[in-house]
Amino acid sequence: MQTTQSTNLLLEKVIEGIQEKKGKGIVIADLTTIEDCICRYLVICEGNSPNQVSAITSSVKDYVKKKAYIRPLSIDGSKNAQWVAMDYGDVVVHVFLPEIREYYQLESLWNDAKLTKIPDIV
Repeated sequence: MQTTQSTNLLLEKVIEGIQEKKGKGIVIADLTTIEDCICRYLVICEGNSPNQVSAITSSVKDYVKKKAYIRPLSIDGSKNAQWVAMDYGDVVVHVFLPEIREYYQLESLWNDAKLTKIPDIV
């Protein structure tokens, strides 16, 4: 488990990595008050195409590695780039295509979590 300070830095760098590649619809689900969760925070966003999903994933990986000195424990879904999950321990990042995000509706699965929407960068 990471410290609160390192988790906050990790969240900040994840958001910057997403915004660098114009990721949209960023939502942070705070799971810290929910018992028996596999992580403390979920970050959910989307890209308009598989190429953009891949670019967002790479950007997040680079930002977090260079600025927070943390490497992902695992990355799954990169091959088809429709839904990529990046596991950073306390933080799990989900990068979706819009139609896949709509289908699974992760935000609604965590309706008892505090959800924070990050404004899109134009």
